Amino acid sequence: MKELVTVFRKERFNSAHRLFNAEWSDEKNLAVFGKCSYPNYHGHNYEVVVKIIGEVNEETGYVVDLKKISDLVKSEIVERFDHKNLNLDTQEFAHLIPTAENIAKTIYHILRPKIDADKLLQIRLYETEKNFVEYPAFIDVR
Repeated sequence: MKELVTVFRKERFNSAHRLFNAEWSDEKNLAVFGKCSYPNYHGHNYEVVVKIIGEVNEETGYVVDLKKISDLVKSEIVERFDHKNLNLDTQEFAHLIPTAENIAKTIYHILRPKIDADKLLQIRLYETEKNFVEYPAFIDVR
């Protein structure tokens, strides 16, 4: 049986967004998304937690070098999304509603190719202190 260890790296970014479906009326958007659909946007102080699961490398004692993960998250995620209007300033959300769920999935798909394939990856994104999502929802380590 593999001896797996989980490591985490947390970073923050601040972004504005608006939740709305352009194919719906303002009334339907308001009914579904509430205040989050208001046309002048609103912002969040997002916290992203990158979770990596793998075996400890005998030579380094690391699952993964967390300094490298920090640098990766800063360059690929924080610089891309920090102090941006996700709807207007990013290509990722030009046609994708920037819900916490979609932001987490997007972050995962940006980072996944840049992390060794033998490592499992999960993203936890806090939109507020009380609201957060994880993607993928389950990690099978069997």
